[in-house]
Amino acid sequence: MGEKREDAPLLIRAVEFDPEFKFDMKKTCGAENVALCFQCGTCSADCPISRFSDLYKPRRIARMVQFGLKDRLLSDKALWLCSTCYTCVDRCPQGVEIAGVVRALRNLVVKERHIMPLVSKELASRILKTGYVYEFPESRLKKRQMQGLPPIPKPNLEQIRKIFEVTGSLEILEKAMTFEKVEG
Repeated sequence: MGEKREDAPLLIRAVEFDPEFKFDMKKTCGAENVALCFQCGTCSADCPISRFSDLYKPRRIARMVQFGLKDRLLSDKALWLCSTCYTCVDRCPQGVEIAGVVRALRNLVVKERHIMPLVSKELASRILKTGYVYEFPESRLKKRQMQGLPPIPKPNLEQIRKIFEVTGSLEILEKAMTFEKVEG
C-alpha cells in the first residue's frame, strides 16, 4: 500500500486552533461548503492519490479546516499531491469541493509561507519566459511545418509579464522558495 504518515501528531493542543480559519476558508472561492463535510470518507475512498499514499487524505484536510488547524495545513506538503482530478468533488454527497479547498490552501501556502514545489515554479517561470508551459523542440516545429500546420503563435511576452505583475504573481515567483518532493 502507501507510505505511513508518522509525522502527524496525534494530539492537538488548544493553541493550534485558529477559530477564524474555517470562517475565512468559507469566504474563499471553492471552499465555501467545507463546513458541510460530515466525514463520510467518500472523497478519500475514491481519490486515486489516496489509494496509493497515506500522506494524502482529502477527508483529513476537510476535518483540519473545520478544526481550524491552519498552521498544520499550511506546513503539510502533502497538499501538493492532489492531482485536481475532481473525483472527490464529483462523489461528495454534500457538495464539498475538496479540490477547491486544496487549491485555496495551496494559494495560502504560497502567499503566506512563500513556498511551492520546484516544478510549479519552473513551469510558471517558463510561461513568463516563453509564453508557454512547454518548450517546443526544433524537431517538433519542423514536423509541424512538414505537415502543413501553421507555425505556433508567438506570444506577447510583454502582456504576459504585465499580467504576472498586476496579479502579484511576479513578486510571488521571485520570493518563493521551493521543495523537490513530498516525503512522509
